[in-house]
Amino acid sequence: MPSSQNPAEGAEESGPDLRFLFSELVRLETELWDAVEGRLRGDFDVVLPVFEFLQVISRNPACRVQDIAAELSITVGGTSKIVDRIEAAGYCARQANPHDRRSSIIKLTPAGERLLPKLTAAVDDELKSRLSSGLSDESLIQLTETLTRLRAGARAVSTDKNSTGQ
Repeated sequence: MPSSQNPAEGAEESGPDLRFLFSELVRLETELWDAVEGRLRGDFDVVLPVFEFLQVISRNPACRVQDIAAELSITVGGTSKIVDRIEAAGYCARQANPHDRRSSIIKLTPAGERLLPKLTAAVDDELKSRLSSGLSDESLIQLTETLTRLRAGARAVSTDKNSTGQ
């Protein structure tokens, strides 16, 4: 196996191969995204961001575009465009925000409330078939906790660099 694909090669001398780890994480994310989105497109004719947005909206009673963007780590502009598409499809609706005239509250419509549990079941089924075959439940829980800590650490580094002007 070439050294760029062998995570153990050189690890004793210089630590883990972070470029290999990065590559594995990116490829796994891409493969999972494609599989889950393929299932949602095939079964419901919706893309994966619809599911992600409907989840966020359902969990936040006073959901705003900014809340979705923050939770999903995407831009407010991109979020607004996707909300526009989901609203046009009839799965959510904007209402005036009584506390801030500059923003709207986003709520699921009855159609969105009916669709979300179906999407959730399909996503759960697809992820279970793709992730549970390689790791035990305990290992998946540990991996989730590790990835959560890594994301928090990466966000802290970004915040530090932004505050120091780097």
